[in-house]
Amino acid sequence: MSRPIAVGVDGSDGSLAAVDWAADEAALRGAPLRLVYATQWIPHQPQAVRMTHEERAEEAGDVLGAVEERARARRPGLTLAAEEVEDAPARVLLDAGSEADVLVVGTHGLSGVGGFMVGSVGQEVVADAKHPVVLVRPDYREDARGAHGRNRVVLGLDIDDAADEVLEFAFDYAARRGVPLHVLHSRHAPFLHRHRAAAEAESGPQAETASALAQAVRPYRDKYPAVDVSEESAVGRPADRLVQEAADARLVVLGRRRGHGSHIGSTTHALIHHAACPVAVVPHG
Repeated sequence: MSRPIAVGVDGSDGSLAAVDWAADEAALRGAPLRLVYATQWIPHQPQAVRMTHEERAEEAGDVLGAVEERARARRPGLTLAAEEVEDAPARVLLDAGSEADVLVVGTHGLSGVGGFMVGSVGQEVVADAKHPVVLVRPDYREDARGAHGRNRVVLGLDIDDAADEVLEFAFDYAARRGVPLHVLHSRHAPFLHRHRAAAEAESGPQAETASALAQAVRPYRDKYPAVDVSEESAVGRPADRLVQEAADARLVVLGRRRGHGSHIGSTTHALIHHAACPVAVVPHG
């Protein structure tokens, strides 16, 4: 049997949206779905708000029961397991993700800067996970027919670090859903005056970049001939371009090199807070 799709649940709107995304992914992969609820005893919490072990267990049972019912209603026949785990939430999610093909985590509402709150737990999970993590916004809506016009996948690819794991994830996702894939490489142009950027895009360095991008993508075009692929080599801040492309995407895929400690990079940080669609962060290396 396939490894499960794991999803962290806590009853929030973000986690409910994550359950929807995870249930769809599990059904498409023919994989089981694992619902994980983390509880943690906080010894110095004020007595007035401190929950007993029994109260925490009851709350966890209520939340897990509700999301299990939601997932089964959305995807009848799905193989599903639900569990409460007592430990720090980030550790619980990382452990669940280590045994899963994909770990899905919901974000938690609007921040004060026009983006979405990922929080310390979500950022720790993205930074330390060994397998792909997908972050889903609370306003995620998709039915069995698709995501209301969001019918393409965007892959942000670093051609200097074009890892197979990242390309495979993006092509596989697009192939399973029968949607186009747009592969974007964008690079900074710090020494170009703004009016020269367009002209430079036609010159030698940009042509070389486009050729390198095509070379990186070609093996996966051959492996997934049914996927409609477009490539774009652009000049500009990668985070800005990818946030812009995310406006009409159903998923943005990014890579993250392992071994950099609890660091996710400025582009990934921008996307997980500001992209208008789910974001998949795929570790590699």
